[in-house]
Formats: sequence, C-alpha cells, structure tokens
Amino acid sequence: MIRPMQTTDAADLLALLHWMDDAPEREVFAPDAREVGELLLECEDSGGLVHEDDEGVRAYCALSPFRDGMVLEGPIGDGGPLAALVVRAVQDAEGLPVYAFCARDNQGVRDALEAAGFSPMHTTDFYSSVLEPLARRAVLPAGHQIRRSLPISEYRALYRASEDTWARRLDWTPEQYDAHFARDDVRLIALLRGGQTVGFAELEFTPDDARADVTYLAVHPAERGQRYGQLLLALAAAEAQTRPELRRLRTRAHDHMQPARALYTHAGLTHCRSVVTYLREGDEEV
Repeated sequence: MIRPMQTTDAADLLALLHWMDDAPEREVFAPDAREVGELLLECEDSGGLVHEDDEGVRAYCALSPFRDGMVLEGPIGDGGPLAALVVRAVQDAEGLPVYAFCARDNQGVRDALEAAGFSPMHTTDFYSSVLEPLARRAVLPAGHQIRRSLPISEYRALYRASEDTWARRLDWTPEQYDAHFARDDVRLIALLRGGQTVGFAELEFTPDDARADVTYLAVHPAERGQRYGQLLLALAAAEAQTRPELRRLRTRAHDHMQPARALYTHAGLTHCRSVVTYLREGDEEV
C-alpha cells in the first residue's frame, strides 16, 4: 500500500537511509538527517510517501522545491513497487519539471525512474585525492599572483567566457554574490598574471567528511593549454590545507566535459563515484 508518510514512520525511514548508506550503488538524492528528530523536521514539508506491506515500510520518496521545478527524494527501498511510488509522487508536481539523482549503478531505481517517465540528462563523475600531494605543487610562476576575492564584474566576465551549464550564477545580484563568498565554508582562489585574471577555483568545505569540494574551476579559453587548471587545483588543495580538519579534495565533471576529466586524471585524482541526473519534463502526464 502506498500512503502519505506519518511521523511514526521516521524510524523505518531512518533504517532505509542507513541501508542506502551501506552500499554506494544504492545512492539517491535523499534526506541528510540521520537522527529521528532532525529527520522529522527535514521531511515536514516534503509530502513524503511510503510503500508499506506486511513487513512494514519498505520504500520512500518525496518531492521538494528545486531550481525551476521539483526534485525527487528517492525512491529508497529494498522492495515494493518503486515505479508506482514515483508515479504517485510526481502527481503532486502540478506540471512542473521534476529532477532526480541516483548512482549510475543503481539499476533498480534507474528502471523505476524511466518507467515513470524520467529521462537521463547526463552522468556526473566525481574524482578525489588526498590534499598533501596536490598542495605540494602550489608554486606560483613568476609574474603570477593569487587573490581571494574578485569584483562581481570580473567574476561574471570569466564565468560567462568559461561556463555553459551554470548560467544561473550570472543572475546573482551583488548582494547574493557577496553573501555566497562571505560564507565560512566557501573560498574563491583567483589566479592573475600581470594583474589580469586568467582563472579561478571555488571551494566548499565539508568538515564532517574531512573534504573540500571544488565546486567550480574556470580558466579563460584564451589561457588554456598552459597548465593553469592543474595549478588552480594545487592552489585549491593548499587553501583547503589551512583547515586542519580537511583531508581530501574532490572534484566533478559531467560526461561531456572531456578536458576536465583529462585534467583530473593527469593531476592524479581518482574516480570515486558516478551520479546520473534525470529529468521528467513538466506539463506531461505519466
């Protein structure tokens, strides 16, 4: 039976989340909380659904606001009709597009998503390395400098020249830009030559996982081929090393970003996970 989630289901959902955590191939977009109280707060407005049988709650999914539409949490389950659960969930999307994310090897969920009308958009591969060997390479060539901030006009110009998929950042107001880079868990490392910005790397710190993520790395197209990408990775690692609780650097690249994949491989980073992004277009019936 598929029904709305109740507060009494929190313990069962927590068990499903731990079951998912036990194997990387089970990964889906899911609640972050791993305590019952925090989980109830996080799921309070998500409109969660569960599938229940004689053995109890076997699967879960929910919808949450995301970008221009909604995002599917899950489905998470070790049994039950996952596709039917997804179909029921997206009925509440009210014509908006719905995104979903799952591990590339999570074939059961991928089959359920595609049966429910979702189509794969791209695969994102993640790469990681311990900080120390990367940070050792953070040696500035003569005539180069680093800055830890940029005027929004310079940031936008380089971003516009270098990026074709994160255009939403070009819509940031100056207040949003300042607020983002004022966060304690965010860093910007800009590389300059002769006073001109040739590239930058953005970092986000996740101390609970002892990890720094390169959320974006940009090198101006006219400056490529000079190993600035590898230098920016090294500078990012050196910046992360200023936080003693951090041990690893992680990056990511979509499947069409072959130069970025080659950069990470040549820099010595190791592939660690792959996530498929799905989309169910809006204004369609499943």
